[in-house]
Amino acid sequence: MSVLLEIDGLHVRLPIEGRLRTVLHDVSLTIDEGEALGLVGESGSGKSMTARAVARLLPDGAEASGGVAFRGQDVLTLRDKALRHYRTDEVAMIFQDPRAAINPVRTVGDFVTEGLRTNRGMKPAAARARAVDLLGQVGIEDGERRLRQYPHELSGGLLQRVMIAAVLSVEPRLILADEPTTALDVTTQSEIMAILDDLRRDRGMAMLFITHDLELAGAVCDRTSVMYAGSIVEEQAAATLHTAPRHPYTAALLAARPDITTTVHRLRAVPGNPLSAFEAPAGCAFAPRCPWAQERCRQELPPLEATVAGHVRCIRADEIADQLRGPATTRIAS
Repeated sequence: MSVLLEIDGLHVRLPIEGRLRTVLHDVSLTIDEGEALGLVGESGSGKSMTARAVARLLPDGAEASGGVAFRGQDVLTLRDKALRHYRTDEVAMIFQDPRAAINPVRTVGDFVTEGLRTNRGMKPAAARARAVDLLGQVGIEDGERRLRQYPHELSGGLLQRVMIAAVLSVEPRLILADEPTTALDVTTQSEIMAILDDLRRDRGMAMLFITHDLELAGAVCDRTSVMYAGSIVEEQAAATLHTAPRHPYTAALLAARPDITTTVHRLRAVPGNPLSAFEAPAGCAFAPRCPWAQERCRQELPPLEATVAGHVRCIRADEIADQLRGPATTRIAS
C-alpha cells in the first residue's frame, strides 16, 4: 500500500494567555491508503488538535510547522482553490458533537446535500435522491421525511449517522473521526462504529480514529498511536499494543481499563495529572508520573525511535519491556 498521509515533526503553537504556547510537539505518523489508524490518549494530549492540523482547521492565530503531506502534497502551504479541493474532496471530518457541527436552523436535507450540490454539481432532485440512499446506508429509514426535519428533531445517534452520511457523500480518501461515539450510549456506539467501519472498508477509505477507548481502537483499527503531552509516545499494530506495550504510559492506560474477567476493589488509575505540551518539564514529559523514571529520563528528551513492533519514545524501552507486560502493570497504579 502507498502512503496517503504523512505527518513529520509537526509542531503547533496557539495563543494562550497572551503568548504562543506549544500544544503539539514533534508529532510524526503515517496512514496508508485504506488503513485505519487509532489515536488514543487522555484529554488534552493533542489528539483533536492533530486532526484539525491535518484538516487545516486550526484556530485563528495558530502557528504550524513541520510536515503534513497528503499524497505527497504539502498540506500546510495549500491556498484558495487547492485548499478547498483538499477539504471538500480528499479529507472529511466527523466531529465529536454533531449538534455543534450541524447548522440548527437548516434542515437535515440541506446539510447532507450541500456537498453533492456544490462540489459534485448535482441537481437538487438528484442530490436529494442520493441523500436518501446515503441515509439508508447508515441505517436511517424513511429518508425523505428525515431530510425535511431539523437537527433538534433527531436523537444524538441519528444525528451522528447524518454526519457520517454527509461525509460519505463526498467520498473522501481520508476520514478524520474525532471521537464520533463519545456522547452516545453503548448500544448506539456499537451500531455507529459497525456502520462506519463497514462503509469505510467497502469504499477503501483510510481513517484517523480518535478515541479514549483502547478496546474500540483495537477492534476497528489496523494500528494504534498513543499520544501524551502533545507527542506520539508509541505506535504499534493494534493487536500487539494490548499484549506487549513498550511505553510506560501505554501500559498505564491498559492497566486502568476495567476488566469483567477479574475482581478488583478499586479501579486502577494513572498517578498524577495529565499535562499539555507547554506544561511538560524538560526531558520525558511522562517522567513525573512514571514509576520507572530515572534522573536521565528527567534530563534527556527521548526521540521517537523505530522498533521491530513499531515506534516508541522512551530511553528505557528495551530495559523495562518485560516488566510492562501482564501483571507488571499493577506497579503503575500502586
